[in-house]
Amino acid sequence: MDPASSNPDPSNPAPSNVSRPNAAPPNAAPPNASPIRLEPWSEDDFGLLRAMNAPELMAHLGGPETEEALRKRHRRYVNLSAERTSTGRMFRIVLVPEEVAAGSIGFWEQTWDGELVYETGWTVLPGSQGRGVATAATRAVAALARAEHTHRHLHAFPSTADGPSNAVCRKAGFELRGECELEYPPGHPLHCNDWRLDLNAEVLPSA
Repeated sequence: MDPASSNPDPSNPAPSNVSRPNAAPPNAAPPNASPIRLEPWSEDDFGLLRAMNAPELMAHLGGPETEEALRKRHRRYVNLSAERTSTGRMFRIVLVPEEVAAGSIGFWEQTWDGELVYETGWTVLPGSQGRGVATAATRAVAALARAEHTHRHLHAFPSTADGPSNAVCRKAGFELRGECELEYPPGHPLHCNDWRLDLNAEVLPSA
């Protein structure tokens, strides 16, 4: 998904691409999860971004972007990863031991309900879905956001219609705060769930 820099209104977050459920421990590995590694987004990752622009992956986000919009997004991702100011970072998700790029994930600063927080979002390519990749990557990026010691909360905003992304939030230990109305992209209304992870909470050891 997208860093807030892709959205001109910092009070209006970009949604995540994917009664409160019982939250799984943040570090508990999902069954049959694929081992992953997060690598900083680089100039070489434009082809991956183009692959993630497929209609089936953008269905909850207003549809595929133009080539010009993709190039601007790629530049934002590269710039965000180059900055080491605790404002966030973008990553490519790499499958191990295959050493194959499976998608992207990141975290970035956002203002939500008057609080400066981190937001996260992800995209996983179709060939790597259903293997626990998104959940493993979300736990990994939460650990990186926690290590910044900057903001208490990490939010995700998947569409209410995006069942798999909402399941990722639940499995990664996020708390469902309720529903909200966003615009993403601008002018495209989107009904989302607001999921929140407390980065100050005790992290349980992996099972």
